[in-house]
Amino acid sequence: MDGKIRLSGMIHESLVNGPGIRRVFFSQGCTHNCKGCFNKETHSFYGGEEFLMDKLIEDVRINPIISGITFSGGDPMEQADKFSYMAKKFRELNLSIWCYTGYTFEALMDKVEEDNNIKELLYNIDVLIDGRFCEENQVEGLKYRGSSNQRVIDIKKTLSSGEVSLYIE
Repeated sequence: MDGKIRLSGMIHESLVNGPGIRRVFFSQGCTHNCKGCFNKETHSFYGGEEFLMDKLIEDVRINPIISGITFSGGDPMEQADKFSYMAKKFRELNLSIWCYTGYTFEALMDKVEEDNNIKELLYNIDVLIDGRFCEENQVEGLKYRGSSNQRVIDIKKTLSSGEVSLYIE
């Protein structure tokens, strides 16, 4: 790994991408092409710009008001090797880690045997918002998700119990 990650952008201090004040990293690259996606500029794997991961991690470390990290997209699972590295480093800083993906949890679990990076990413996050955005399931006022088919999953409980457990604030 070259130490770089391709991002379409960042929000340095967000209050809407999970609880607390969060740093949000928007992955560059997505194959889902969901109708009505509000981040279409993140779909190309060649857009955005490259950042040094250790510099991004250090920038978070020195910001005392950040309580959590959110990986959004694009789809972070398309760069699972990079996001798993960052998740492990943020875990060492005792930060809450949330991740959005267009894949369902079940589809990701089918991939963990063949892709250790997806496994490492899943095992180092706290909450996964899964599923493609579906314009026909868009409901005003949904917390942390864009459409009703998406789930806000407590990954730690889910992985320990073997059954999907939804996140409850």
